Amino acid sequence: MRTRNLRVAGTLAVAALLISACGEGLEPEEGEATGDVVEPGDASLEGADITVGSKDFDEQLVLGEISVALLEDAGANVTNEVNLGGTDATRAALESGEIDHYWEYTGTAWISFFGETDPIPDRVEQYEAVRVRDAEERGLYWLEPTLFNNTYGLALSQEADAELGGVDTISELADLLETDPDAVSLCIESEFRVRDDGLPGMEEHYGIDIPDGNVTVLDTGVIYGATADRDPCNFGEVFTTDGRIASLDLKVLEDDQAFFPLYNVAPVFVEDVYAEYGATLAELYAPVAAALDDDTMASLNARVSADGERPADVARDWLQANGFIG
Repeated sequence: MRTRNLRVAGTLAVAALLISACGEGLEPEEGEATGDVVEPGDASLEGADITVGSKDFDEQLVLGEISVALLEDAGANVTNEVNLGGTDATRAALESGEIDHYWEYTGTAWISFFGETDPIPDRVEQYEAVRVRDAEERGLYWLEPTLFNNTYGLALSQEADAELGGVDTISELADLLETDPDAVSLCIESEFRVRDDGLPGMEEHYGIDIPDGNVTVLDTGVIYGATADRDPCNFGEVFTTDGRIASLDLKVLEDDQAFFPLYNVAPVFVEDVYAEYGATLAELYAPVAAALDDDTMASLNARVSADGERPADVARDWLQANGFIG
């Protein structure tokens, strides 16, 4: 596997490489420091050795397999380490050089990696802040982001919604907690219970305190069915681009006080790979990122989570159908 080289001083040439999927420039503001970063290399990927990782939920599995297929089609020798585990394990693998690349979310980097408490509401500005900081401080390089925003949400079944009199927003969930606390039973995953951009931060932001006895920690994939069945919870933590929301007819509450950060995802590479192939990778990944909007990602996720297809098959089929690989 690759290990990261020492940083090479230089200036990042971003203007030609990083253009947002909706056409907005992602260049640094005038006078903005770029720090100790490397120039993106333009070597061919033919014969390149690249190790690809991912986190352990369906969307990440699909994204990881997209990278595997895309890089292999470009001639790279790919070591497939997709499905490494949670965020901390996958990020640690990237920082240590155990993997060379995975797809990460801007909100996760901003809140979890950099310890910021106030998300940036503009998609491009949030991406830029993360991109510049990760390059300067960690020697990690973000390519062009996708349009889709897979943020956290809280959902409930249509049956629960009708029985509880209609709950449309998280603020209304807070009101329900005052009038009928037993009704606010919540299923979440273990990460959401401790993350600043998860339950603790949401409770502080909305001024609520859900009793510990009302909260059940489940595996991510189990939460959707448990929420639909109302067993053991009326409300469940969801990822907003998960295909099971539509297939199970769940209703996602509006984050009416805009607590949850933006989670646009982008390919991230270690420095030695970026220094050798950065420009080539940017050109390869840009059209793929531009094609991954909310509906597209939700449909790909549904093929895995609802229809039971293999992530690798879903990824390759989508890439071929859109002409990204042969």
